[in-house]
Amino acid sequence: MKTALITGATSGFGLAIAEKLAPTHKLVITGRRKEKLEQIAASLSSFNPVHFLAFDITDSAALNKNIDSLPEEFSDIDILVNNAGLALGLETADKADLRQWQQMIATNVSGLVEVSHKLLPRMKEKNKGHIINIGSIAGSWPYPGGNVYGATKAFVAQFSRNLRADLLGTSIKVCNIEPGLAETEFSVVRFNGDEEKAKKVYENLIPLYAKDIASAVHYVIDCPDHVNINSMEIMPTCQAWGPLAVSRS
Repeated sequence: MKTALITGATSGFGLAIAEKLAPTHKLVITGRRKEKLEQIAASLSSFNPVHFLAFDITDSAALNKNIDSLPEEFSDIDILVNNAGLALGLETADKADLRQWQQMIATNVSGLVEVSHKLLPRMKEKNKGHIINIGSIAGSWPYPGGNVYGATKAFVAQFSRNLRADLLGTSIKVCNIEPGLAETEFSVVRFNGDEEKAKKVYENLIPLYAKDIASAVHYVIDCPDHVNINSMEIMPTCQAWGPLAVSRS
């Protein structure tokens, strides 16, 4: 049975992915909220063994210490789902909070890179593994206020491509899944806990849901060994690209 490590598994995409994989995989779930992780592990362990690691992915020392502490039963990671990430604020670049920019870079870029770097040597040694990065359409398509968030997701897209290039000749797969408008805790976090403001983002439309992205991850994992899904861009039917913006004098 394969073991999957899912970062940011306490809510949203990460939780839905854990629930989707639990019947067929051993799980290592990570996040900052220990009590929440305990609850999730208890509920999912009725399927297969689940181990949780409570740490902040932006803390390098804690990241390394926790992964090094994995019991032998969970230490051989076959699948890494780099899901931990966030968006903060929607202000234009001149008004943005620099601390929010730094936090997005630390989480969406540095955290993802460090977990990948930690697990890659073992995957390379056994010549098998799968890295699934949760990116965003914001990495390809800009929008006002997307500034650093979009830039971090563009990094995820290019990092995923470069991993594929580096790993050519091995059996290790890499995929970047790029969701569009999805209703999770994402907007609540982006708007600093303002639930009313977050709800307005999804008014009068049917967005993607966490379970939709979990199904996509499951599909990617379930492909035959000779098939690698490089990237998958997913939007709700109600979303598409708009015309290029112009400024009229």
